[in-house]
Amino acid sequence: MITSVKVKFRPSTVVGRPGTIIYLVTRHRIAKQINTGCKVFPSEWDEKQSKIILSSKERSGVVKKVIQRVHCDLEKLNFLISKFDNLPCDYAVDEVISEFKRIVREYTLFKFMAKMIAEQRKSNHEGTARNYQATLNSFRQFRGGEDVFLDMFDSRLMAEYQNYLKSTGIALNSISFYMRILRAVYARALDNGLTTDRKPFRYVFTGSEKTRKRAISIDYIRQIRHFDLHRRPRLAYTRDIFMFLFFCRGMSFIDAAFLKKTDIQDGVISYHRHKTGQLLRIRMVSEIEEIIKRYPSGNSTYLLPIISNPGVNERIQYESALRRMNKNLKVISVLADLPVQLTTYVSRHAWATIAKNKDVPLNVISDALGHDSVMTTRIYLDSIDAAKIDNANDLIINDL
Repeated sequence: MITSVKVKFRPSTVVGRPGTIIYLVTRHRIAKQINTGCKVFPSEWDEKQSKIILSSKERSGVVKKVIQRVHCDLEKLNFLISKFDNLPCDYAVDEVISEFKRIVREYTLFKFMAKMIAEQRKSNHEGTARNYQATLNSFRQFRGGEDVFLDMFDSRLMAEYQNYLKSTGIALNSISFYMRILRAVYARALDNGLTTDRKPFRYVFTGSEKTRKRAISIDYIRQIRHFDLHRRPRLAYTRDIFMFLFFCRGMSFIDAAFLKKTDIQDGVISYHRHKTGQLLRIRMVSEIEEIIKRYPSGNSTYLLPIISNPGVNERIQYESALRRMNKNLKVISVLADLPVQLTTYVSRHAWATIAKNKDVPLNVISDALGHDSVMTTRIYLDSIDAAKIDNANDLIINDL
């Protein structure tokens, strides 16, 4: 028994009002309707061919969206019917309609991204969750709050979104940021069999535009280290934490914030990067020890007093501390008349650039920074002799 799907037009009972597009699904001579909620005028419906047509330029945009929606729905319905046809047992038309409504209900972009954001937060990937949420907020604003079916994700929609982003004046790299996140979401939907690949990102920018370098020279690092801030203890603390990151081979601020006292064993700091899970080891040098002694964390399990109230909203404390750090670093940049605006990330970029200028091999720099192109957890570091990395660090610190 063949299951059929037909597109029908149900006129409005009010003269001059648009009618509704419905789907008529039939099996075993039992026909059931699916109300799409899509509205078109009688002049936009061809009864003989049972299809929607364009009748005016003023309504072309709206009608084209309805046509696209119907096309996507028919694809989905025919796909579901083929799945049911391959089952070893018979099925009723109600089962097809129920499954179709479930997919339509659950797999819109907004709902799918919300589900992914919840998964990231459950896995303690708060940074990734925030990036996904920012992208969802941006795309929702572009759509005026109107959700979109995953099946309607195509190159034209993405081109429209890119034009919208350009109109807001944001940088090209920010546009790429949103597009790459949406591409990851789309890839996940494809993996789950929720849509077919329509190559939606073929005409939009997902690369990286070269920007002004954030690294600074060894001379400026030396200037920062010795800059007189004894009358401004908050700025002095900020500067010292900045230097701690630098002395620790460009350690990320989040990794420094969550370093524990127990991470120091036999004169070596051992920690896992928050971003990749990679295990890194740094030999304690006198410069690092001095900063740790200068800012004791009391009874806290953490090495530095960045997380002041352990166990209570630690992520919020970290984010607040990061904002304060970067705000104070901006002030230091002005006071010291530096060529770039300091951030916690500048210490990392600077260490790598200075190491490169000292002819430290790139593979040593990569391992020193804990770079990993495959973003999965690694519990040990075995690609480079740790002594070579420490020697590279010594070369840099000795110049200060």
